[in-house]
Amino acid sequence: QVQLQESGGGLVQPGGSLRLSCVASGGISNINTMAWYRQAPGKQRELVAEVTRGGSTTYADSVKGRFAISRGNAKNWVYLQMNSLKPEDTADYYCNINVLTPDYGMDYWGKGILVTVSS
Repeated sequence: QVQLQESGGGLVQPGGSLRLSCVASGGISNINTMAWYRQAPGKQRELVAEVTRGGSTTYADSVKGRFAISRGNAKNWVYLQMNSLKPEDTADYYCNINVLTPDYGMDYWGKGILVTVSS
């Protein structure tokens, strides 16, 4: 069974930092991309940051320059370093992996972890 487990969320003051971690288990192979999404109440889920297996990264304009996505030395780990956090960053954050198969690309999702930025 493929599972993604997020950790590192919590409450932080504006201007503070958090580091989210995600580990994939279940014999996953052929990972194409790893990404972090977030969803705030009443809003659509949005892509925050993505890294390909080639190392290229993509960031939402709202987090560019503040957040950094990185892969662990073990290929089944991905991190999101979040600096200079703002109240508008408050959301449930979801780890995502896209796995290539001969016929299609399959997406797997973590259960989500809450990040609250408030004074």
